[in-house]
Amino acid sequence: MASKRDYYEVLGIKKGASQSEIKKAYRKMAKKYHPDTNAGDEAAAEKFKEVSEAYSILNDPEKKKLYDQFGHAAFDGTGQPGGGYGAGGSGFGGFGGAGGSGFSGFSQGPDGSYQEYHFDGNMDDILKDIFGHGFSGGASGSSGFGGFSGSSGASGFSGSSGKGFSGFGGGSGFGGASGFGGGAGYGSFPQDGDNVNADINVSFDEAAFGSDRYFDLKDPSGKKQSIKVHIPAGIDDGQSIRLRGKGMPGANGGKTGDLMLKVHVASRPGFERKGMDVYAPVRIPFSTAVLGGKVEVQTLRGRVKCTIKPGTQSGTKLRLRDKGIVSMKDPSKFGCHYAVVEIDVPRNLSDEAKQKLVEFDRAAQACGASGGAAGGNSGRPGAGGSGKSGGSGRAA
Repeated sequence: MASKRDYYEVLGIKKGASQSEIKKAYRKMAKKYHPDTNAGDEAAAEKFKEVSEAYSILNDPEKKKLYDQFGHAAFDGTGQPGGGYGAGGSGFGGFGGAGGSGFSGFSQGPDGSYQEYHFDGNMDDILKDIFGHGFSGGASGSSGFGGFSGSSGASGFSGSSGKGFSGFGGGSGFGGASGFGGGAGYGSFPQDGDNVNADINVSFDEAAFGSDRYFDLKDPSGKKQSIKVHIPAGIDDGQSIRLRGKGMPGANGGKTGDLMLKVHVASRPGFERKGMDVYAPVRIPFSTAVLGGKVEVQTLRGRVKCTIKPGTQSGTKLRLRDKGIVSMKDPSKFGCHYAVVEIDVPRNLSDEAKQKLVEFDRAAQACGASGGAAGGNSGRPGAGGSGKSGGSGRAA
């Protein structure tokens, strides 16, 4: 029989590794050799069994302590009396009492014979104390123990329903050369698969209005897959989309993990998004800023006519309600569109126009205004020229 590899070597870690390091190493190796990702590969299946066996020992503080002290001998029936889980024999000479009572099974004697042990109590309680409440009895409601189905190399525990006990699996059985059994699924309870993270890029409008798109993504093995993704309307840059069941496969019947897609939203010229609100500049003539008038504003949801109050200042924000981004949580709610006023100062004026502006400036100064002709910034709060957010414009 080939000698067994050191459990730390199997997981690729150093002796004395922490529980988190052991778990991390196991997840990495389990992903690599899991039967679901290596269909038909017997070598990978054996590796997966070996990795699971190593993890079942090193992840349990008590078993790890025994392994660190006695190595494989602590579990394969060659350890010193008292060094394993029993008090007598080279196998498991007793789980419960001080004299080795409380276990129904056998241990191997020095001459190769097997000595039988009996237990009249409830074996479920003992196993629950040792292995946690993940242990369950047989299907008929009995303790779940029908004894061993054979000697070393047998299928392990046989419950009252006639089915093998999945907690320890097949292989060489309990107390044989491979310790806690060599079959897949022993010693480990179902573990959910890890989530997989990836990044996707979407356009400004796709994020604002939602869409369905196909993305080419690489799975952990490097294989490219085309996945259809629903982009919910209103999603913002940096948020994630969860695709359930698209992550790493679970182990021992655990759930498959999820695929987490982090969304990166591209910019759109002329528009700036802040949460559910959208900001965009709107240029108006100098005369409209001074005298007031109408202006068309382009929003994500079409063009809207707005009223410009006389004396509107550059930088004034015209708030258009419900013209922004839809809420992801409530499709009946929308953000606002803010049209930020930019005054278009005239250039290349005729002499006559310049003269008129000079006359206008003199008249404005006489009224107590200052710099009106230079740029429309009278600084006077007057008729609608406050320049404060949301106070100087409305949809026509």
